[in-house]
Amino acid sequence: MAFAAEVDIVITTIRDLDFLEKWRPFFLPYHLIIIQDGDPHKTIKVPEGFDYELHNRTNIVELLGPKASCISYKDTACRCFGYLLSKKKYIFTIGDDCSVAKDPTGKDINIVEQHLKNLSKPSTPYFFNTLYDPFRERCDFVRGYPFSLREGVSTAISHGLWLNFPDYDAPTRLVKPLERNTRYVDAVTTISKGSLFPMSGMNLAFNRELIGPAMYFGLMGEGHPISRYGDMWAGWCTKVICDHKGYGVKTGLPYVWHNKGNSAFVNLEEENNGIYWQEEIVTFFHSVKLSRDAITVEQCYLELAKQVKDKLSLIDPYFNKLGDAMATWIEAWRQFNPDTDPNFSSSERPM
Repeated sequence: MAFAAEVDIVITTIRDLDFLEKWRPFFLPYHLIIIQDGDPHKTIKVPEGFDYELHNRTNIVELLGPKASCISYKDTACRCFGYLLSKKKYIFTIGDDCSVAKDPTGKDINIVEQHLKNLSKPSTPYFFNTLYDPFRERCDFVRGYPFSLREGVSTAISHGLWLNFPDYDAPTRLVKPLERNTRYVDAVTTISKGSLFPMSGMNLAFNRELIGPAMYFGLMGEGHPISRYGDMWAGWCTKVICDHKGYGVKTGLPYVWHNKGNSAFVNLEEENNGIYWQEEIVTFFHSVKLSRDAITVEQCYLELAKQVKDKLSLIDPYFNKLGDAMATWIEAWRQFNPDTDPNFSSSERPM
């Protein structure tokens, strides 16, 4: 199990962080990287006692200069700036509209602890175990599971779920306004190789050393024709690269209690292009092939950026900008992590 010195918690917000009081027993041991979205002149209050750093748009521009163009504004996708700043092995990120959930016995769920359990145990993306995660306590591989695959692979991403409000898109919320998730499923499973998934950034942890350079939430929000799809974009990109690199992605436990966020009508306007484009985007990601020369995650991501420009720009010119931003993101990653890929050169930018 990881120690507190190996974990950063990244939070993005536009409001005072009173919600941290509910998380105090679980978050207090960890360092918080708080990214303030919106007006940088607004004062954000953080409850006393937490070890934290707070950054706003002014700080982002000061630290990144022209590269700040790759960090979204007025969208929670700006949280990935915190990933640049972190030097820890593991990063956990949570939405400020989430609070502590309880398991069926009434016990508060320690989400960081469960995410670290997921990330510290192997994944099994090459063959599905019908008892779900065979590395959990009192579980094992079932009869017929190949012995040659039982060591598993390193886990790069742990994707948690939600009680109360599911992470629905706006059209689904509009037609099911009263629906709540009350089902607590005591399970963790590995997402199979070749399968994509809709990654939510409100209850998410990842091994920064394995997949950090690909955990970019894209260009969202002000100045761009799409919003609220940053975590989806990062999920598609990271899953393709995890499959290429032989890493695993787990989903299931732990749960958070998801409180009602924005109006479904507001979300509908922000998600409109994402809903329209996602069918073609998912088809693109299913067809992506990375070369044998793409050894590091940075190299994988630059190859992916080029394919985004070459193929998705046929949907909309926005994807040309996004491809360029993906390359700029890697340059920013190299700026803050100069020792992780000694073979990287800015000449690798996709044209």
